Amino acid sequence: MDLYDTLEEAIEAAREAFIESTDGEDNEPPAAQQFNLQKYVMLDGDILWQAEFFAEEGASTECLPLRSGAAAQAIFAGDYDDIEIREEWLDENTLYEWDDDDFQLEPPLDTEEGETAADEWDDER
Repeated sequence: MDLYDTLEEAIEAAREAFIESTDGEDNEPPAAQQFNLQKYVMLDGDILWQAEFFAEEGASTECLPLRSGAAAQAIFAGDYDDIEIREEWLDENTLYEWDDDDFQLEPPLDTEEGETAADEWDDER
């Protein structure tokens, strides 16, 4: 799982991974049909992103499907507004780090780091 500090970095990495995974299949440029995204809040309060592109809709991964068809292709082509994507992100889909590589849908409140992360998260909203 590769996580990135910014949404833009996550999308660029997903674009590169998608191109690499479809490279050599034919002479046409790859067409992304699904864009998946996941937002993570780490114990230290940092927000990280993970993004993925797929050639077919319905791919199931750790990330949530966010756009499909022409909308996914537009993001793949760089025609997107990162502020709009952030604003549309549903808070209940955010994953919070409880322990190394252990993420859940609610922040851990039983540790000082968890309380700090939850406080920082509330301050950012």
